[in-house]
Amino acid sequence: MAETILVTGATGTVGSELVRALITRGAHTRAAVHSIIKGDRLRHFNPEIQLVEVDYHRPATLPLAFTGVDRVFLLTPFSDEQLTINQQLVDAAKAAGVKQVVRLSAAGADMEPGIQLGRWHRQMEQYLEQSGLSYVVLRPTSFMQNFVNYQGSSIREQGAFYLPLGEGRMSYIDAFDIAEVAATILTDDAAKHHGQAYTLTGPQALSHTEIAGIIGQATGRPVQYVDVPEAGARQAMQGAPQWMIDSMMELHTLGKAGYLAGTTPAVEQLTGRPPRTFQEFAQEHRHELMPA
Repeated sequence: MAETILVTGATGTVGSELVRALITRGAHTRAAVHSIIKGDRLRHFNPEIQLVEVDYHRPATLPLAFTGVDRVFLLTPFSDEQLTINQQLVDAAKAAGVKQVVRLSAAGADMEPGIQLGRWHRQMEQYLEQSGLSYVVLRPTSFMQNFVNYQGSSIREQGAFYLPLGEGRMSYIDAFDIAEVAATILTDDAAKHHGQAYTLTGPQALSHTEIAGIIGQATGRPVQYVDVPEAGARQAMQGAPQWMIDSMMELHTLGKAGYLAGTTPAVEQLTGRPPRTFQEFAQEHRHELMPA
């Protein structure tokens, strides 16, 4: 009998890519979504996909989602409640007798003392490790998709994007590659990867001036990277919760200092092919970065 794989955060940047990757492999996939209506778009991957509604503020919705599940992709939302949500998900997986949990963490979660986001991820990893479940941790760098999801509007409307990163180089990764790694592990022998933590990166570290040039080449018009001071970046985020602003500024400080420039061979080792380049990403997503 085919194993059932539950994907949490299934409509998000990584989750939706993972649903695609699993269905491509013929895996029996169950997508946990906040809204069945919103999750319905996942049916274009496979009309038969199971959708299950999960509300993290209503823990009683979790047991049904986990019933009959063999493996879980565990992704917590970017929230100041993510430690509690992680605990609820791990507990639900344990109660359901899940065979394997693959958790999406973040690069730098193993750094001491690290930044707030890293400390949260480290605490969530530790809770999973102590659960007794078979587990794997994925620690990706920042996503290439951020340039569509967060910088996309200014790139389309102004031909520019604004970040407080100086000339710091970063090894952005395509969410496609994270999903391919996760799908490979979730459909492989669980014992082969138990207890492993894989740091996932793109193939090279780029400055944001170089990234602007790559996007410009893909879209056929000049794109400029504008380095903004910390005060300006904080002002641009006004309206967001203070914990979020502080966390993002800590991350930007690391990026500016070059701490997010490292690369690893993990994607190629696990999938058998190199990670996508920023040029490939920009070419594929060029229509989302061009003026309407």
